[in-house]
Amino acid sequence: MAQHSQGPVASSQKALMLEMKSLQEEPVEGFKITLVDEADMYNWEVAIFGPPNTHYEGGYFKARIKFPIDYPYSPPAFRFLTKMWHPNIYEVNEIQHHG
Repeated sequence: MAQHSQGPVASSQKALMLEMKSLQEEPVEGFKITLVDEADMYNWEVAIFGPPNTHYEGGYFKARIKFPIDYPYSPPAFRFLTKMWHPNIYEVNEIQHHG
């Protein structure tokens, strides 16, 4: 009987499928998660609805999460698609080094 070793892609895809299934079965209030492309488990689209009693109440914010091949051993990249102000969110073109 041949043994099959699970590479990082198979391992991370399985982890992401389990997380996606969990989020679909028990959604987190204020968030909706979908795949950008059904064939790509590594790119998620996130819809965030502004929580009540905050400055973001009534807001609708879109973001993308891109997971690395070696997830969960490396963190995903998170990027807001909706322009917003927050002290810890920077526009990519704002951080420029002049030399």
